[in-house]
Amino acid sequence: MNRYRNGRFGVLIGLLVLLLTGYRASAHVGSAGVVVQKQAGRYTLLVSVQPPDVVPGTAKVTVFVEQGRVAQIGARPVYFLSGDEGAPTHDALVRQPDGSFAGDLWLMSSGSSSVELSIDGPDGRQKLVVPVVSVATALRDMPAGTGMGLAAMGLLLVAMLVTIVGASNADGVFRSGQATPTQLRRRRLAGMGVGLVLITLIMTGWRSWWTSTATRYRQEQLYQKPALLTTVQPTTAGGQPGRQLLMQIDTTRFGERRQLRRPLSFMIPDHGKLMHTFLVRTPGLDAFAHLHPTRLDSVRYTTGLPPLPAGRYLLYSDVVYRSGFSETLTDTIDLPAPQSGHIALADADDSWLITASQRAAANTRPLPYLDNTMVSCGKPGASAPLADGATMVWMDKPAAVLEADRPYILKFAVADSSGRATALQPYLGMSGHGVILRNDGSVYIHLHPVGTYSMAAEQSFVNRLADTTRQFHYPDANRFRDSIDRYVARLKTLPEAQKNRQLAAAMPAMRHAMPVNNLVSFPYSFPRAGRYRIWVQVKRQGRVLTGVFDTDVNDPLL
Repeated sequence: MNRYRNGRFGVLIGLLVLLLTGYRASAHVGSAGVVVQKQAGRYTLLVSVQPPDVVPGTAKVTVFVEQGRVAQIGARPVYFLSGDEGAPTHDALVRQPDGSFAGDLWLMSSGSSSVELSIDGPDGRQKLVVPVVSVATALRDMPAGTGMGLAAMGLLLVAMLVTIVGASNADGVFRSGQATPTQLRRRRLAGMGVGLVLITLIMTGWRSWWTSTATRYRQEQLYQKPALLTTVQPTTAGGQPGRQLLMQIDTTRFGERRQLRRPLSFMIPDHGKLMHTFLVRTPGLDAFAHLHPTRLDSVRYTTGLPPLPAGRYLLYSDVVYRSGFSETLTDTIDLPAPQSGHIALADADDSWLITASQRAAANTRPLPYLDNTMVSCGKPGASAPLADGATMVWMDKPAAVLEADRPYILKFAVADSSGRATALQPYLGMSGHGVILRNDGSVYIHLHPVGTYSMAAEQSFVNRLADTTRQFHYPDANRFRDSIDRYVARLKTLPEAQKNRQLAAAMPAMRHAMPVNNLVSFPYSFPRAGRYRIWVQVKRQGRVLTGVFDTDVNDPLL
C-alpha cells in the first residue's frame, strides 16, 4: 500500500463508497472480465482478470499454466499515462491447490490500465501484458443489519462523549469543595449541552463532506459512455437504391460531465478497422451483421447496410483510443424493409447472415460425416452449416449446459462438403472472430483467438512500457486523425495477403497459432446464467463465413 502516494486515502474513500451508497448497473455490456490465452516463451498461460466494479478496488487475477515449468508469477498494475516508471513492483501470486496462481491486485484510479505478469521458472523469464479497463461501474448498499449496528454504536459513543464532557465541566468545582449538589448538576448539564452542540456541528460538517464526496464519485468517477445517435438513411451508392447507417457520437454533454468526454480524434484501428459494428435483430437473434463504418469526421461514422430484414436491432460498436482504453457504444434501431437491387458494401470485410430464430431448437442438426482429419481436432459436438456448403463443428464442448464464471476454450473447426478438414485463411489478420450475446442483449462480447480484449489496446501498452518516460503527451489531434484515416484507407486497397502481413507486423502480440489450420478457438468465461447465441466468423477461399451456435449457461454448482 505504501507504493502509492495517496493510496490509503483513496482506499478509505473507496470503502466508504462501497458501504454507504447504492448499487447501479454496469456499463460494460455485462462482460467486464478479461480472459486471455497466450504464449510467452515456452509458457502457455490462460489468464483471467476480474476488475473491480468500484475504484479504488481489487482485481482478482488467476493464471492457469497450460504448458511450461513455472516457479513463481508476479503481477502489477500499469496505467497508460504513468507507464513503467510510475508503476509499483510486482506482487507475488499464490499457488493454488489446483496448480494455478491467484491473487488480488489493487487498482487505485480510473483510466486505461493493464496488468503486467512476470513469469519465472526453469523455462526462463517472461513478461505478459493484459489490458484491463479500470472504471467504477457500481455503487453499493450497506447491509441493513450492518447499518443498524453501526447506528446503535454511534449513538452510544455520542452519549458517552456528551456524558464525559459534562462530568469534566463539573469536576473542577467538585474538587474545590465549595459547590452544592445543585451547582454541580447545573455545570454538568451545561457541559453536556455544549458538548452536544459541538458534536452536532461536527457531524453536520462530516455529513456535508460525505454527501459532496459521494456526489463527486457519481458524477466524476462512475463510468458513463457517450450516447450513440443512429439513423438509417436511403442511398443510391453504386447506382442502386439501398440503405446506409449514420452514427454520431453525442458530444452535447461533454462540457458538463467529465466522465463523458473522450479523445475522439485519437481513436486507433483495431486489426485494421476504426470501428467494428455488430447488428443483431431482436428478439429472435436471427439476423446478424458485422460492419466496419467509415469515419466522416471526429464524431460521425457511416456504413452501407446489407439486405437485413426489417425489425428492431441491437447495435454494438467497438472502439479503441490511443491510450488503450476500449469501450462498446450501444444503441437500438429500427430497420425498414430492404429495397430490391444489388447491394455493394463499401468494405470487403463486411458480412451478414440470416438464420433460424433462437426460439427454435438449438443445434439439433445431426453431425455430418467427418473423416479422421476432423476427429483429430477433438470430440465433435454441435454443428452449423456454412453458406458455401461447408460445416462448422463445435469441438470438445464439455457439456450440453455450461457453467457461469468458469473459463472455457471454445473450439470450432471447419469441414468441407466431403467431411475433410479444410484450411482457413486469415480474417482481419487472425484465424477468426467470435461474438457472444445473451438472448436479452445484456451480455455482449467480441472475441479473438487470444482473448476477450482489444489487440490495439495490448499493443498500446506494449509500446508504452517500452517508453520509460513518466508522462505521455498527445500529438496534434488533426494530424493524428488524418494519418489514421490514410492508414485505414490504404489497408482497404491492399491485396488480402499483403494486408494480413501488415496487420500481423503492426500487432505482433496478437499472434496465436492454431494447432491445425482448420481450427479457431476463443477463451471465454460466461459472466451470467442464461441462453446465449455464438457467431463464429472465419474466412475460406476468399469468403467470410459465419457459423451460429446456441448454448445454455447455468450458475455454478455450489
